[in-house]
Parts: sequence; C-alpha cells; structure tokens
Amino acid sequence: MPFKTKRPNKPARTAKPAKRAFRLTYATMFDPPEELHTNFERALARVKADLGREYPLLIGGTERLAAAKFEDHSPINRGWVLGVFQKGAVQDAKDAIAAARSAAPLWSGTTWQQRVKLLRKAAALITKRVFEFAAADALEVGKNRMEALADVQETADLIAYYCDQMEKNNGFEKPLRNDPLKGYTAHNVSVLRPYGVWVVISPFNFPVALAGGPSGGALVAGNTVVFKPATDTPWTGYLLARCFLDAGLPPGVFNFVTGPGSTVGQELMSNPDVDGITFTGSYDVGMRIYQTFAAGKHPRPCIAEMGGKNPVIVSRHADLDRAALGVFRSAFGLQGQKCSATSRVFVEKPVKEEFVRKLLALLEKTSIGDPTARKNWLGPVINEGAARDFEGFCDELRQRGTILFGGRRITDGALAEGFFCAPTLAEAPEDHRLWKHEMFLPICLVAAVDSLDEAMRRANDVDYGLTAGFYGSTKEAQWFFDHVEAGVCYANRPQGATTGAWPGFQPFGGWKGSGSSGKSAGGLYYVQQFMREQSRTLVS
Repeated sequence: MPFKTKRPNKPARTAKPAKRAFRLTYATMFDPPEELHTNFERALARVKADLGREYPLLIGGTERLAAAKFEDHSPINRGWVLGVFQKGAVQDAKDAIAAARSAAPLWSGTTWQQRVKLLRKAAALITKRVFEFAAADALEVGKNRMEALADVQETADLIAYYCDQMEKNNGFEKPLRNDPLKGYTAHNVSVLRPYGVWVVISPFNFPVALAGGPSGGALVAGNTVVFKPATDTPWTGYLLARCFLDAGLPPGVFNFVTGPGSTVGQELMSNPDVDGITFTGSYDVGMRIYQTFAAGKHPRPCIAEMGGKNPVIVSRHADLDRAALGVFRSAFGLQGQKCSATSRVFVEKPVKEEFVRKLLALLEKTSIGDPTARKNWLGPVINEGAARDFEGFCDELRQRGTILFGGRRITDGALAEGFFCAPTLAEAPEDHRLWKHEMFLPICLVAAVDSLDEAMRRANDVDYGLTAGFYGSTKEAQWFFDHVEAGVCYANRPQGATTGAWPGFQPFGGWKGSGSSGKSAGGLYYVQQFMREQSRTLVS
C-alpha cells in the first residue's frame, strides 16, 4: 500500500529530497502516514452504515441461499450484528466441489500467463478495497486498525508474490538434457501440473491472508478452489471471494461456502473428488484433517499449518529495551491470537529482573478497548469460549505460579459487551503444563535461566516449531539460528520478537507439529506444492 509524497514542480536547490513512499507491512505498521488513518476512518463509517446485510454462498459463479442462517456478531460488542450468513449443508459442499471439478479442465488448460493476469487483477482489487476490507476485518476479528490493514495488504502481496514465482520460473516448465539416441532427436522437459480441485480452510485470526494466500497459490498453479472460512469470520471470507470473482475468474474456479465444520467442513475433507487441501488452525484439528485426508484411495497433498508455542531467548548481552519492545509486540499483538505469538521467554538471570521491569512498563501503558479507535492497541479475544479459556488458564497460573500483570477479564463500562481480556505476564514452575500448551491468548510466561544452553533446551522441548526469537550479540545470534528448532527465526528485532513475516521477506512455515510440508508461505518453494511433476519426452 504505497503512499507517495508529492513533489513540487520545480524544487529549490536547497529542498530536502522527498521521503520514500510508505509501504505497509507488519514491520512498518508502527509509524504510518496520517492519510492512512483518515482513509480508514472514512471507510469504517461507510462499513458501519451497512451492517446486518445477508450474504450468500457463491457456488459455480452464482449466489445461493440456504434454508438455515446464522448471524455474525462482533467480539467488540455482542449486540453488533455484522451480517447474516448461510448455514450451508453437506449438499452445498458437494455442489461446490462438483462445480470446481467441472471448471478444472478449462482452468488448468488456461495458459499460466492468463492465470497470472487474472490473479494480479484480484490482488489489485484487494488493494483498491483495502480500507473497507480492513474495517470489516477489525469489526469481525477485533484487530486494531493497523493489524487489520496489514492482514488485507499482505493478502494482495502474497498473491502477487506467487504470480512473480510463476513468471520467474516460466510456469515451472524446465528443459532437461536430451537422450543421445542414434538416429533420433529426443526432447525432454519437466512440467509442473495442477492437481485439480483444492480446498482451503482458513482460521479466524488472519481471515484474509490465510485464505487469500493459499487460494492464490492454488489458483495461479491451475487448480480450482472451494473456500470455507472460519465460523467466526464469514464476512471477510465473502469480501475475499468477491475480489476473486470480480477479477473475472470463470464460473466454478473459486467457490465460497459457509457452515459448520462438523458438516460442511467434514464433507470438504472427506470427499474423494478433492485433490488437495490447505488448513490453518490448531494442532488437534490439523492432524485430524491430515489423517482423514490420507485415508483416501490415493495419496493427496495436505498443507497444514498447526500453531506454535513460540520461544524468545534473551541473553545477558541483549539490548533490553529492544527485547522488551519486541516481546511486548509479539506476545500481545492481536490479543496473543497468532500462531506466531510469543508465549515463552527465557532470560539469563543477571538481566531477568530488569527485562521484566521494562516489559511491565510497556504493559502498564497499553490502551485496551474498541480496536477500531485509533487510541486502542488491544481489542477483544474472538468469542466467549476464548474468554472462558483465558479465565481458566489464569486460574491455573494462580494455583501454581505468579501473575505479574493482568490475569482478569475487563468488564468496565462498554467493554462488558465484548470479550476483553487483560494482557497477562506470569511465572510458573518448569513442569507447569502451560509452558507447552498453546493457549492462543494474551498470556506470556517468563523464566530466568542459568545459561543460553538451558534456554535453548527449554525452547526446543515442545511439539511445535513455528517461530522463535533471540536478543543478544551477533555471535550468539548465529548460535541461536544454528540450534533452534523453528521454521521462522528472528534476532534482535524490535518490530516483533516472533511475529511480522511478510511475503518475499520472511517465508512463513513451521517445523515439527507446526507444519506438514516443510515449505513456507510467501517463500521460494510454496506455490510448487499445488502442482505435481510430469516428465515429457518427445522423440522425432
């Protein structure tokens, strides 16, 4: 999202050079131009004036209504009805898959150049609609305005990046060595071809990027898509679907269904006409999908990103101001509801108390409330279930541990109408279960360690391996990179200790229980996962 400063027609010789155009990423979001706030607030007013509409399913290029409906309420205020959505049934899921199957030959037979052209148009529409889109994202998820804008803009950048990869690799058609056949000429080529029908199931926390990114990768590779958003975020899912369809994708190439995971979701993961699936969410659900998908007649690709329990190690040589700021932003941004959120911090004993003091000072200044308001950095958690989980985890920490800050739901005034929870910093014994359990909430544990080796042992002693952070000397940082078991690693980063990946800059994917493929979104090897290799030999 570039914002260019205007230059005078004839600048004086003493004039300062124009500032570099602002481009929104998770790393630059902390100091945006005033124009961005103005545009967001105007869009928010327009979006709020149109709340409560009914939205259809989109199957085979046509709108469809279901017999049953459900209301989408904002976590900021349960009384706000954002929209009315279709409670799709199993037959709707079957029909969406059938539409995608019917459209697959045409779409896979379309040249990769034409697919790139249409996907770039979809990315441009997302950017064009970024402010209205982000306003809906903030209202539906509880993101602050900058997090919401970044979620939407990242989606456009992910799609554009996958288009770039297709172009740089000539559609993944590579000439090979030719056989030395006497009397003949042999031509050998390796071609990556799409699988067919791809299902994308997205989470609530990044309802745009973690839906549009995988969908864009699948589509540009030549697959057709059936997309199901999380039950808590159908609105942003519909807005994304409209961008793809308005870009001119042929009927059936992209299909949008809403409904319960127990019916619609189950059909999408078990239907034999689905050739591949991408899921982002919890480890338990991801493994169930992975195992269910493997039980089909043929092996089928399952790209599953399944959460994290992300550590940060702080050396005695660290810049503690930078470390405290990075941990604060990563542990509590989006109310801790990121698979990349910092949830464990191991600090060498000589600097532990000072680090905690600096982190507490940041927590004490945190503004909590309606996240669409510019002054508020923290908003609500996603729903009542998450708020109850928060209370339960805090009770566990009171029974065996010490809460240093927070530890309570916030029900003051208008906040009582939403799901607001105080950012919480705590200490607990090493054997406490919450050191290894993904809470997905604004709760972070901190502990003193005797050495960096002890910190690394504890950092790696979990089933997850998504992101990790470090603060210390340059030599120590290299040691950290060489030993930590995580797919996304940051050292000495004030913008976020474990969060803030952006396509083309920090590929995002997990090891161990955090990911199934070993290939990272927004990286060099991601889009190839939506294709399979065909070796072609032509003898003349």
